[in-house]
Amino acid sequence: MESSVAPLEQALHAARALVIADLVAGEVAEADVVSMVEESVVQRRWWVQQWPEGVAYVAGLVAQDVQDALLETYGRWPLCPVCGDGDPHALEVEPELGTDPHWVCHKAGVSVAAVGALGPALGSGATSS
Repeated sequence: MESSVAPLEQALHAARALVIADLVAGEVAEADVVSMVEESVVQRRWWVQQWPEGVAYVAGLVAQDVQDALLETYGRWPLCPVCGDGDPHALEVEPELGTDPHWVCHKAGVSVAAVGALGPALGSGATSS
């Protein structure tokens, strides 16, 4: 049983780390926001246990969960660093259900950064150690 749990836990830990890296880069990694990440990880653990093939999609789904939760309490996140004109708008995770999730600006039609690598795009210079 432990061998089937290990890939799930690895995927969940990786998703947590990627999303927290983006939150740190966007300077919104407060305790209540990190709690949103933890809540999403708990929900996605259950989701993957029901649909094991979904393990490859966890990082993008956790990013979307946190983005949705932030919209209710914080506002749009992450704001697009590409479009300087017009109304501020959030990046979106693409693909919605797929591997290799990226933050994308639909207005400009560009991929801004992979989930977990938002720091350089936001100019935060944050690096993982």
